[in-house]
Amino acid sequence: MDATTADTIFRPAIPPRRTGKPLSLLPFLWISWRDPLRMWSERHFTEPQLHGNSAFGEILVVSHPEGVRHVLTENAANYEKGDLQRRVLGPMLAEGLLLTEGDVWRRARRILAPLFTPAKMATLNARMAEVCQARVAGWSLSARGRVLDVDSEMSGLTFDILSATMFSDELGGEARGFERALNQFLANGARIDPLDVLGAPDWAPRLGRLASFRSARFFEQRVTKLVEARRARIESGDAAPDDLLSALLLARDENGGPGLSDEEVAANILTFILAGHETTARALGWTLHLLSRQPEYLARLQAEADAFDVSDPKWADALPWTRAVLDETMRLFPPAPTMARKALADDEIGGQPIKAGATVIISPWILQRHSLLWDDPDAFKPERFLPQNRKSIDRYAYIPFSAGPRVCIGAAFAIQEAVIALASILRAAEIEPVTTVEPRPVHQITLRSREAMRLRLRARRR
Repeated sequence: MDATTADTIFRPAIPPRRTGKPLSLLPFLWISWRDPLRMWSERHFTEPQLHGNSAFGEILVVSHPEGVRHVLTENAANYEKGDLQRRVLGPMLAEGLLLTEGDVWRRARRILAPLFTPAKMATLNARMAEVCQARVAGWSLSARGRVLDVDSEMSGLTFDILSATMFSDELGGEARGFERALNQFLANGARIDPLDVLGAPDWAPRLGRLASFRSARFFEQRVTKLVEARRARIESGDAAPDDLLSALLLARDENGGPGLSDEEVAANILTFILAGHETTARALGWTLHLLSRQPEYLARLQAEADAFDVSDPKWADALPWTRAVLDETMRLFPPAPTMARKALADDEIGGQPIKAGATVIISPWILQRHSLLWDDPDAFKPERFLPQNRKSIDRYAYIPFSAGPRVCIGAAFAIQEAVIALASILRAAEIEPVTTVEPRPVHQITLRSREAMRLRLRARRR
């Protein structure tokens, strides 16, 4: 029997969509700073693309698979990350894979890609499962249950996994410090400051950047110290741990060039923390929230979790509902809700000519809830992503990890980590809501809940 019926379909809360005229300058700046999700109108979710001119120049919002394919894959060389993203994230991630362009990006991607192959990721399965089981055991669940701050717990869990697999636990015990610093950075420094939108010079003070200065410095200093210590260990001839940090430091360019500098390694570690640890934590949090509202799906995932065996090379094939629920969650709550590109030369997208310098926006938040692409787009229906159904989903209608040459290099790591984490949690726990009030998503680089998501977890009866 299909787990979804007319009586059980769940539609999580979303921000209201505008219905009036395009935003003028001041409201646009205010909404961009407060929550960019609120800038989208109902038309964005019903029309394939919207074109216009504003005080910031020509803008095209593309929400159809052909246009997304054109920008991200077929003509990707004509589109680069915009100045706005570099201004917001540059102070921390300037030399990382997320923000670099051109030959610098191609060289780094070439060096890093061999470290994230499916075969390499498969060697991390058992370690990921161990970390997840230890985190769940630490909750000391009972039949009475306990209320957990799911956002915080998932942040701690994904940080533990990152520490174990990338740093051989050399960051052990610092999860809370990193979580606090990351929360402060995302709440303040990663907001879209009006001065950044207006293109003010870098020396002009940004309030968010000033408020997050200490958190950014915490990341930089801790990661730089870690890289320097590992580099010294490798160069001294000591046996360095066989982990991703050592692999980053030892990686070489297959074209004969040098490897990554310590500064590039540190920037990419910071990128992995933001684009890996943080986004996976948010996906897990939203998934547990949705399962707490849908006991039918929760039961299906628990049945799969009971038979989960990470030592089986085909363990992932035995978790189709777990993967489907995760994919549907990332459709509704994409960890990275919006991507912006700048056209380097004149182009045409979906019949619309655009000039060099135009901003092209592709928003998974819009694309993955678009009425022309999805049946009942705001409903939580994981069966869309079961193996027999997902073949009907256009590759460019669902892009939680982007697509094309700049597809997320850590996508396999993130999916593997999230599926193992869900199976580990649901083997041990019942998930129940503690309130009927729906969490409100807010765009702070990643898609977070405005309020802390709290759920009651009880020990399962066997």
